Amino acid sequence: MLLQYKTIKRAILLSAMVILSQFAAQAQVTQPTWWWGLSGAANFNFYDGTTQTLNSNLMVPTAFHKGFGIKPYGSVLVEYRPAGVWGIMLNVGYDGRGGKFNDVVAPCNCDATLHTNVAYIAVEPSLRLAVPASNLYFFAGPRLAFNIQKDFSYTQVKQPNTNGELSNMRKTLVSGQVGVGYEIPLSSANNPNKVNLSPFVSFLPYFGQAPRSIESWQVTTVRAGIALKFGKGHKKVVEIPVAAVIPVAVDVTFTVRAPKALPLNRQVSETLPLLNAVFFDDGANTIPNRYVALNTAQAGTFKEEQLQEVQTGTMSGRSARQLNVYHNILNILGDRMRTNPGTTISLTGAPAGDGKIMAESIKTYLTGTFGINGSRITTLARKKPANPSEQPGGNKELVLLRAEDRRVDIASTSPELLMEVGGGMMKPVHINSMQTDPLDSYVVLNVDGAKNQFNSWSINATDDRGVTQHYGPFTNDQESISGIAMIGNNPEGNYKITMTGEAKNGTIVTKESTVHLIRQDATIQKALRYSVVFDFDKAIGIASYNKLLTDVVSPLITDGSTVIVHGHTDIIGEDDYNQKLSDSRAQQTQKVLESSLSATGKNNVKFETLGFGEDTSHSPFDNTLPEERFYNRTVVIDIIPANK
Repeated sequence: MLLQYKTIKRAILLSAMVILSQFAAQAQVTQPTWWWGLSGAANFNFYDGTTQTLNSNLMVPTAFHKGFGIKPYGSVLVEYRPAGVWGIMLNVGYDGRGGKFNDVVAPCNCDATLHTNVAYIAVEPSLRLAVPASNLYFFAGPRLAFNIQKDFSYTQVKQPNTNGELSNMRKTLVSGQVGVGYEIPLSSANNPNKVNLSPFVSFLPYFGQAPRSIESWQVTTVRAGIALKFGKGHKKVVEIPVAAVIPVAVDVTFTVRAPKALPLNRQVSETLPLLNAVFFDDGANTIPNRYVALNTAQAGTFKEEQLQEVQTGTMSGRSARQLNVYHNILNILGDRMRTNPGTTISLTGAPAGDGKIMAESIKTYLTGTFGINGSRITTLARKKPANPSEQPGGNKELVLLRAEDRRVDIASTSPELLMEVGGGMMKPVHINSMQTDPLDSYVVLNVDGAKNQFNSWSINATDDRGVTQHYGPFTNDQESISGIAMIGNNPEGNYKITMTGEAKNGTIVTKESTVHLIRQDATIQKALRYSVVFDFDKAIGIASYNKLLTDVVSPLITDGSTVIVHGHTDIIGEDDYNQKLSDSRAQQTQKVLESSLSATGKNNVKFETLGFGEDTSHSPFDNTLPEERFYNRTVVIDIIPANK
């Protein structure tokens, strides 16, 4: 906050330093303060939700969901534009929101269609913001709509056509709009009678645009049109300063954090959460081939402990090993149920149409391959999972979210199978892996303010011999570079780190720092790793892990240890939002651990907490499969004991 204040203050002061070189007197016509006119446009209406009950006399046999239509829009308008960039707009007119739903197939195997002819009188006041020295302007504001038409036409093959009025229509809708336009002057500059032609595009999202008080039909509209505007200006003589403006200087804070020594290899004993779900491919009811399937002979000798052998992974844990452990979930479950004959499970599949078949396919595998008595396994189905990824009202990246909801969830009251943390994850699996180039061997670069003030920035690292390595370009405030890659085969080295940033106003900013890197000897360190996996879009879920963090993880942290906490998200959603979400997840985890350590008198513990958002270069897994995205919604905790 202090940095932002100083930057704003400096920008204001420097912008005020204008050198006036000359003045010229000339006649000029001022722009009108008031404008009047007409507009016409096409509404591109996108339908979503569910529509089945058309009125009290007609409930169609098959529900309609998606739809589209193009309908007219026309308005009278008035604009108030005082001096400056802001103004006020008001449009009042006819707003057509009709369209056609996508055809469906009725139970008689007959095609059915539904056309709607819905219209409103719309009152749309907006705040108008003009771009200085440009004819471009933006506008945004509320929309108040009064229903004047609610007709529909329903047709079904082999049935008489039905025309009527939709019931339960809301008489008044309150929503919003945002848009952009461009003023094209049609009159001469010296003519006080001004005429402008103004093409525009606006977006009216589905919020507040559910036409009916029943079901879930929603309308999203993109409007494209043109307005004709009239206004009267006044002639006056003004003095126009010809000014040379000094570019505003841009300043950022540049810091470099480097490890005291670069660990080459680390043996990690990892406690891996095991997702209690099996994800099925779209349109298929059989267990996907990526899940490891054993024959009866192989199942007879399978033991969960076989999955614990050491395997090499990358610095952040991206490894086929962890995913292979999860893809043995049914074999782990069969081994646990066979070892604990008193345990029972329930398998709940979604969506409802295929969920039962999907659940039965898992039951068949457990009973046929591992010999589990079928009476110990209950199969159910539901429309959506208990904790769905697709949320009500969501309309973005639905293909990925719905793929995550096509699954069978595993539930049990037996502690030998499931551990009640993080929403009922299966009891974790303990595996060993070997890290090369671990996360704490990275040089962390911080350029506070880069995201807001720079187009991009890059790094040159120059050693004592004058050899320069180049990294970038970057756009985020924080980036990291492998210290192992930088030092190469040298035992140690001094590096001058030069940051060069291209500011958004065209100026070049340069900052310098230095680091000293030392390769650690060949001794293999040992470390512990725990993971916290969150539900979709949740940060507050850390509360359900408090017992795990305080009773299991915290006691393993000894005095002098370094604890690396790094948060991640999947690729669904906006980059900035995901960055903040991963920061929140990591920081909450650190707070819980710090509180627990303080209560036991452990204060000599160093935390390195980072949020990587959806950065695929650091995320633990890829984002192709639903289970990979689930595992990427995580905070990974590495406990590195002090060297003795």
